[in-house]
Amino acid sequence: MVAYPLPPERSGKPAPPEIAERRLVMAAAVASGTWRIGAPQQTVILNGVRVLRVSPADRPARGTVLHLHGGGFRIGCAEMSAPFAAALAARCGVEVVCPDYRLAPEHPFPAGLVDAYRAMRALQEEGESPLILSGDSAGGGLAAGLAAICVAEAKPPAALILLSPWLDLTVTSRSYDEHAANDPLFSRAEAAKAAALYLQGTSPQHPLASPQFGAVKGFPPTLIGVGREEVLWGDAQAFHAKLAAAGVDAQLHAVAGMQHVAVTRSFSLPGAAETFEAVAAFVDRVIDAH
Repeated sequence: MVAYPLPPERSGKPAPPEIAERRLVMAAAVASGTWRIGAPQQTVILNGVRVLRVSPADRPARGTVLHLHGGGFRIGCAEMSAPFAAALAARCGVEVVCPDYRLAPEHPFPAGLVDAYRAMRALQEEGESPLILSGDSAGGGLAAGLAAICVAEAKPPAALILLSPWLDLTVTSRSYDEHAANDPLFSRAEAAKAAALYLQGTSPQHPLASPQFGAVKGFPPTLIGVGREEVLWGDAQAFHAKLAAAGVDAQLHAVAGMQHVAVTRSFSLPGAAETFEAVAAFVDRVIDAH
């Protein structure tokens, strides 16, 4: 039984013009090959969800990473995670699966989490290889919520990777103000708008929307990667402390000067290569242990 049952899915509302425009720009970037990769890949429908599957080129996959993209629950697509997925597949010999979950405000909470759950269950039914949940920014919040459901169902994933995760939709962390001048990609105002579009009346303290307010006992080994000057630094710190207090094997890999989700954007950004190596070492450790 799910400890925190997902509320019924609801009808949403049309995307505001600025969100629709940002999606068009992203679609044009996909069409132009901005995130094109050379690694073996395929786009398939997995349990009703479109996913991008990226495989290692030179060997059978020895595990699977389900990675959920960021974008504040209202923009983003699987293709933007492709370079990160290809690098991880090549480095660790794993298949990386990136779902195109439904976005708000047309599809408010819990639609995106339902899609992630469907994709994850389909992967679990495919075989016995270790399954690692991963996500960046809003995708990190989805991955943590998904882990909570898995633990409650007594089917925990092998591990959890959270990259610059957004885990508290109350948007009350002091780091929003303390680091406002250092974080060009996210802000308290933008976070509040994105949360409202996603929640549409659901409490921001719902434990599957904001995993910071949920139970974490029994969580799998978890790696949190974050920049020390991000506005989401507070979310990462607070969740790491919560995991540690519950006896979870949790690592906080914090890098000074690293921007929000740098590791999934470009390895040329400060701290991105270092964070990728931490992620790869963590994946290797988890896979080798199974």
